[in-house]
Amino acid sequence: MNRQSADYRQIFLSGAPLIDTRAPVEFAKGAFPASHNLPLMTDAERHKVGTCYKQHGQEAAIKLGHRLVDGEIKTRRVQAWVDFVQAHPEGYLYCFRGGLRSRITQQWLREAGVDYPMITGGYKALRNFLIGTLDDAARECHFVQLGGLTGCGKTLLLHQLNHALDLEGRANHRGSSFGRHALPQPAQIDFESALAVDILRKRDAGVEHFVIEDENRAIGSCHVPLELHRRFSASPLVWLEDRLENRIERILQEYVIDLTLEFVTLQGEADGFSAYAQRLQQSLKNITKRLGSERYQRLASQMDAALSHQRETGDVALHRDWIAALLTEYYDPMYRFQSERQAERVVFRGNREQVLAYLSS
Repeated sequence: MNRQSADYRQIFLSGAPLIDTRAPVEFAKGAFPASHNLPLMTDAERHKVGTCYKQHGQEAAIKLGHRLVDGEIKTRRVQAWVDFVQAHPEGYLYCFRGGLRSRITQQWLREAGVDYPMITGGYKALRNFLIGTLDDAARECHFVQLGGLTGCGKTLLLHQLNHALDLEGRANHRGSSFGRHALPQPAQIDFESALAVDILRKRDAGVEHFVIEDENRAIGSCHVPLELHRRFSASPLVWLEDRLENRIERILQEYVIDLTLEFVTLQGEADGFSAYAQRLQQSLKNITKRLGSERYQRLASQMDAALSHQRETGDVALHRDWIAALLTEYYDPMYRFQSERQAERVVFRGNREQVLAYLSS
């Protein structure tokens, strides 16, 4: 008897490890936070079987699949599943719809002496459950947005609240033109899945009022689901205030010191610094039209001088020049204009301690 579970809620609440038996190309388009891709077939094998299915039907496709995944290839894949099961006995396996690939994987595991449950409905059912979780939150939950000028530390404050949703963290992007990290952003489905699981777990713990950062719908290449973003945009706004000097230091830490470390850790000292420098320069170039040619040239010159000095000495002090100019001449006027347009939504203004106390209450 094939063991199955359709308790999607408990599967996500428990963080149960999941074997995703879909092909790598399917997995790359989107999966779930606890999923591990241990495919039954490679992309090429799946393509051949799919073509055979269209031309000759299911029976011929199944036979071809068994021929392609046989002998040593089959042994290695079954062993990878067995190793995973032994390390994660509390987990589950799934394919796209909980059909043939799941049953074959389950059967081959049983032949290897392992009984492991599959998820009824597979990836599609899990995905639909999480979409429903986001839709439910948009209808049923209450939200407060946290706004403020660039560099005032909104994300850091959110991390001090157990009822906050870190959209930028889930998107692996800081939300501005300079917001990209060294590592790429998740696929859109991965972003939505992680956000849905976060909401599900917080609601299970009794949270119904959430704090989120005042964001555009697009956070880099990731997009907040439309209905959820509409609720965010209509919610009360709390405005965080901080001195320019503090904001410059925060930007320096996150966009210069931390970003340098990210790239150097991934690529080594020389290549990492070059990649980091190119990222900063490209980020500034991306907003040339909004800055205007003269201002862009001035800021680019300041940035280049700061990067050259940093490369030669390790000192980051010169970066404060272009950061201060970018804040006061570009970001602050833009954010103040947006703040004035949203003035009727602002329910509280204050410094870090005051806003933290307000949101904690």
